[in-house]
Amino acid sequence: MDVAESLRNLPGLALLESARPGRTGRWSLLVADPVAVLDAPAPGADPFLAARELLARLDASAPAAPVVPEGQAALPPFAGGLVGYLAYDLGRRLEHLPEMAIHDQDLPELRLGLYDRVLAWDRRTGCAWIGGRALDGDSGALARRLAELRVLVGAVRHAAPEIAHEAEPIRFARTTTRAQWLAGVSAVRDAIARGDIYQANLTRRLEAPFLGDPWPLFRRLRTGDPALFAGYLDLGPSPVTGAARALLSASPEPFLAVDGEGRVATDPIKGTRRRGHTREEDRALARELLASGKDRAENVMIVDVLRNDLGRVCLPGTVTVPRFLRLERTAAVQHLVTTVTGRLRPGKDAFDLLSATFPGGSITGAPKIRAMELIEELEPVRRGPYCGTLAWFGADGRMGSSILIRTLVADGERLTLHVGGAITWRSDPDEEWDETVAKARGPLSSIGATEIEA
Repeated sequence: MDVAESLRNLPGLALLESARPGRTGRWSLLVADPVAVLDAPAPGADPFLAARELLARLDASAPAAPVVPEGQAALPPFAGGLVGYLAYDLGRRLEHLPEMAIHDQDLPELRLGLYDRVLAWDRRTGCAWIGGRALDGDSGALARRLAELRVLVGAVRHAAPEIAHEAEPIRFARTTTRAQWLAGVSAVRDAIARGDIYQANLTRRLEAPFLGDPWPLFRRLRTGDPALFAGYLDLGPSPVTGAARALLSASPEPFLAVDGEGRVATDPIKGTRRRGHTREEDRALARELLASGKDRAENVMIVDVLRNDLGRVCLPGTVTVPRFLRLERTAAVQHLVTTVTGRLRPGKDAFDLLSATFPGGSITGAPKIRAMELIEELEPVRRGPYCGTLAWFGADGRMGSSILIRTLVADGERLTLHVGGAITWRSDPDEEWDETVAKARGPLSSIGATEIEA
């Protein structure tokens, strides 16, 4: 974080880190000062055409790097490429959906910066690595930019700055009342009873006026609600207010990963319980979750959606489920998680995979398109970046991404936080409400904020 602090005045700072090391959170990545920025999907049939063209400007061969640190055998998965987010509403470019919810955040559906250099940390060995890829074949320019980065990193003072606290706790108002939420859950259950869907992910938004610096809040978020897929993405100043805009994420959920051999993995989360106040209560809640037919059914339905999505671009017979219904915990809640894997067909890349799977099944429902239509009818405001993805795309074809849940959005006028959950026929509306409150508690308490009635 000290290094990120020293670079935070550079434009386009992006920090993707494992604030809670785990099986899928080995590497932390820091980039800044992109050589180009894409802030809209391409027109036409392929919204990722411009992203592909931009990424192709980087050298896809072995990355340029200094000597690998002693004791460091592995290189990071990302050595230069695109970093940014895809908003949930980019799904409108991939599927035909109704236009009903209010769009009230002036943020693009897609924002990707092209970065030719990166600073990476290996959480397993503690080693740091600086490297990059030449832009348009200019290795001399890359060498100069890497030297500049090494100077900046070398000048870092290792005493962490004091984290400023707000004079008053931030108060997040509910934009959906409890009564409205319960009615929405009932509407989903009615749709299930009619045979329209099997489940839908229903969400609600909290918001608070905010014109300040989001970076200190992220420092508190990453320590107060540590997550496998924490991330900070600078979006530049608001053209209206001039205030800083950024994504501050403490996501526990990966979306899609693609390795250098075209192997794909995704880890959907479905099924949630709060953490217990004592070890005994925590274990009892975990046993209840693992034994819950409702929660297991939620997870299985979404796994089926993802298996189908991956099957659209993966080799026949390669889509498998190697890890099923395991328990994973965050500071505030515990989840059921399943792993689905596959292998891309020849000629398919990470953007084809996104076209086949975005938005993720775990934050839409089953069947996915009908669930998304129902979401548009029931949620009063657009989700924006929430439930989209924070992702990196390497010039060598690799990709890593997370689902943007447990994510604060500083849009230049306010902070917003969405929370939600999967609704099935067996859902109890009051219990579903309580689950959203528990999910909000983690990120809100970490920044000293509270949830209040509108």
